[in-house]
Amino acid sequence: MAVMDGLGTVELNLTRMSAPPALHRLAALLSGPCGCYTENMILELADIRIQPGQQAAFEEAIERGLSTVAVRAKGFQGAKVNRGIENPERYVLQIFWDTLEDHTVGFRESPLFAEWRGIVGPFFAAPPVVEHFELAFKSA
Repeated sequence: MAVMDGLGTVELNLTRMSAPPALHRLAALLSGPCGCYTENMILELADIRIQPGQQAAFEEAIERGLSTVAVRAKGFQGAKVNRGIENPERYVLQIFWDTLEDHTVGFRESPLFAEWRGIVGPFFAAPPVVEHFELAFKSA
């Protein structure tokens, strides 16, 4: 069963038997340390809009980018990808980092970022809106 959050997005149900193989591989990636967001961890939130009709190809590409590129970045702790319900061309990417600098300097200023953008960038309808967050509260 998929879980709907207050933003009207649904977390991809990555364990359903009918899910494409790329989503099963992403489920394995997402079952790592990002399952428990610690108070010192940084959350990168990227609001991504893709070209219409490219959802399946984008989901394969983002899974590939996370599992082959992002995982090699220092401080990368895991990621989650949510697809919009009302707007299926909208995705919310959450990446968990040890520090802000692991993302803004270590990843963004490294060759890995160009490799990442080469995989996912062709699908973007506009540049993603990216912000960073620190934990303020976590439910039990």
